[in-house]
Amino acid sequence: MADEQNLPQLALERIYVKDMSLEVPGAEVFTREWQPELDINLSSAAEKLDDDHYQVILTVNVTANNGGETAFIAEVHQAGIFMLQNIPEEQLGAILGAYCPNVLFPYAREVVSDIVTRGSFPQLLLAPVNFDQAYQQTLEQGN
Repeated sequence: MADEQNLPQLALERIYVKDMSLEVPGAEVFTREWQPELDINLSSAAEKLDDDHYQVILTVNVTANNGGETAFIAEVHQAGIFMLQNIPEEQLGAILGAYCPNVLFPYAREVVSDIVTRGSFPQLLLAPVNFDQAYQQTLEQGN
């Protein structure tokens, strides 16, 4: 029974939008043919809240340029509270840097699509992201 209490546990306790914004610098974008060039940036950060809880924030920043001018800038900070108990230290980085952002991404993708559409632009569907590979690349660049 005592061994069961020390088993690793991971649970998602809350998902929420920490911050979101849409900036449309000029209305003339709506009078031009829509041929956007997209620049999409993703990042994540984790913060320890207490002994068992971490807040993970996935930031998605999308800049759309059309005809050489910025059409819109959308930014979403999708957050989650994760309970992690008895997780080996060597696994913690991968969980916070890859697993948790992977859980949050579908929610962030929905918020980005929603605010872009509400800004009167065509729906924007972000392609899936391999957060495991991105995490490994981050580790390799750090060494």
